[in-house]
Amino acid sequence: MKVIVDGLPVYFPYEYIYPEQYAYMTELKKAIDAKGHCLLEMPSGTGKTTTLLSLIVAYMCEYPHHLCKLIYCSRTIPEIEKVVEELRKLYDYYKEHGKELELLGLVLSSRKNLCVHPQVSKERDGKIVDGRCHSLTTSYIRERHQADKTVPVCTFYENFDEFGRELAIPSGIYSLDDLKQYGLKNRFCPYFLARSAINYANIVIYSYHYLLDPKIADVVSKEIARNSIVVFDEAHNIDNVCIESMSVKINRKIIDRSATNIQVLEKTVSEMKEANASNLREEYLKLVQGLKDASVRRETDVVLANPVLPDQILKEVVPGNIRTAEHFVGFLKRFLEYLKTRLKTQHVVHESPAAFLKDVAAKVCIERKPLRFCAERLASLLRTLEISDQNDFSPLVLVTHLATLVSTYTKGFTIIIEPFEDKAPTVSNPILHFSCLDASIAVKPVFERFQTVVITSGTLSPLDMFPKILDFQPVVLSSFTMTLARPCLLPMIVSKGSDQVAMTSRYESREDIAVVRNYGQLLVEVCSIVPDGVVCFFTSYLYLESVVASWYDQGVIDSLQRKKLLFIETQDAAETSLALFNYIKACEIGRGAVLLSVARGKVSEGVDFDHHLGRAVLMFGIPYVYTQSRILRARLDYLRDNFQIRENDFLTFDAMRHAAQCVGRALRGKTDYGIMIFADKRFGRADKRSKLPKWIQEYLSDDLCHLSTEEAVQIAKKWLRQMAQPFCREDQLGTALLTLEQLEARKDIYESVTQR
Repeated sequence: MKVIVDGLPVYFPYEYIYPEQYAYMTELKKAIDAKGHCLLEMPSGTGKTTTLLSLIVAYMCEYPHHLCKLIYCSRTIPEIEKVVEELRKLYDYYKEHGKELELLGLVLSSRKNLCVHPQVSKERDGKIVDGRCHSLTTSYIRERHQADKTVPVCTFYENFDEFGRELAIPSGIYSLDDLKQYGLKNRFCPYFLARSAINYANIVIYSYHYLLDPKIADVVSKEIARNSIVVFDEAHNIDNVCIESMSVKINRKIIDRSATNIQVLEKTVSEMKEANASNLREEYLKLVQGLKDASVRRETDVVLANPVLPDQILKEVVPGNIRTAEHFVGFLKRFLEYLKTRLKTQHVVHESPAAFLKDVAAKVCIERKPLRFCAERLASLLRTLEISDQNDFSPLVLVTHLATLVSTYTKGFTIIIEPFEDKAPTVSNPILHFSCLDASIAVKPVFERFQTVVITSGTLSPLDMFPKILDFQPVVLSSFTMTLARPCLLPMIVSKGSDQVAMTSRYESREDIAVVRNYGQLLVEVCSIVPDGVVCFFTSYLYLESVVASWYDQGVIDSLQRKKLLFIETQDAAETSLALFNYIKACEIGRGAVLLSVARGKVSEGVDFDHHLGRAVLMFGIPYVYTQSRILRARLDYLRDNFQIRENDFLTFDAMRHAAQCVGRALRGKTDYGIMIFADKRFGRADKRSKLPKWIQEYLSDDLCHLSTEEAVQIAKKWLRQMAQPFCREDQLGTALLTLEQLEARKDIYESVTQR
């Protein structure tokens, strides 16, 4: 259908539209018109991706000078592939209606996902693929190949370099498989083809890290125009992604491997001085001119990209004491020895970057300025030394990233050295954490550089928290409800068992046998009445293991297995994938199954338990993050002092967004239906309940809070009978589903769906 949104003609590739989709488009257009950023929360399963793409593509077609490119960021490969599917539907819809789009949309992913080299593509480890690719495509390897044809190179890259750079990819939508097929057909490398194409493509779909991780963004995304729109989809954890991208962790293993790296560097420098001293002299002269000249990067050198050096630093001349290769290697040795001594500690050390730099200067006479250039200087040296497999140097690269970060940023970071691991507090395993405390540092360049940034997800509540922790001012801040023709979600808060003992995962109640028994009884009762699949989420792997062990002793596991098959998520990715595969298989054949999972685990995000795969989801306890972590304590103190965010407010916000993400797995559309059980009495408190997304709060009435197991089961039975009645698309028309005529007739009413 063709919808008019505030004067903009929008092609929407479906016969019907949801009221909240129209409201979402209206708010999104306001943000683009204002050339500002926005925060939009839209319920799960209401076609958020299609809505975003339809409005933005229409805007790009209507106002190409105002908006030239869409950068769509998602987190996982399955989510990225879904975006491509929706974009292809939209592209085909335009063609069907006689409007040929000169549009190029493509996916950019890692070498591992795009490589077509017969041998390299068989490798499963991404780092190995990167290293082998680098050893076949780097400039000095190719120069050797010119002199000696027995030196192996990648023919796909050679063909791309010779012919592919001049050829633009034909317009259309390209998934990862499409790019690989195109590459195989033309004998071009799909990875470098995609890297080259993002500069002229209209729509680029890739991972968060290509924009938020400065080590990658500086190389991949630096040419993207300002009048682009950036969408961060499924962005409920964007602050954690920002923090991870700016943090470094150093342990003894990394120190030891770095020492080996330095020995190899010393030997290689010595050999080059004898064989080809002119290369080292040439590098030295470039470093005298300034880093910009020294680091004219070939696009094969992404592995060792500049971490976080601002442009003004790149223009500076490299300090004299690290210009020559021997001096720089000696400099690295001293810094590594210093790190070794810092890890020889028997107590926890907590200090600021400034204190760390002062200590470095006092003990090993290393000044701040040369440290700032460490990462870039190492990258330059490795290129000069023509080391083919640079992944072998990843430990030393990490150490230089620490050096550059600690000397570049003073505010928003902390250094914590712990002599023991939390999991084994008696075994010596010292770790140095250089931790980012301020998520806004990584995302600030994105907000400053692009005219519109959209942060969107189904679970962003409470909305006012994100502008604080990301330090930006949105021009639009909206949450949308879910219009339903029948109440297809049933949220309930179960606060006590049949014996009236309160249900809670509070630390002091975890050893209470009655609480664990009540959790087990609740699950058994739910499995007795709910068909197909039931998914349960625990607050941690440790809690899951202890509860399951108690359930074995109490006979709960036997009772469960008489009703459904039982599968458990573990910390092993392969085991979890197998459990998930068999869980889906059991649900598909009608046997029914229970999956025990963990909030913040592999199953809690990115896996959709739609229809019969998840008729009920139980959240056992409130998934608070481990509050004794020193890094978390430091971040909480920073948020309190700099953003006036109270500790309890942030911890509750973080726990509730993960709880909402877990239970949201059950409902993936308006024809779907599912039960959401919050099994902890604390969910009933106003400070917890109010932080749930509005589309869940709307159906969580007072009479569905503080239920016992028996009450919850009776309500669920009655609701399931109602859901079992025949229900078709016609039943939704006029309320949850609108034709174009219905939308036009009631447009004013549906614009009020937005809740500010």
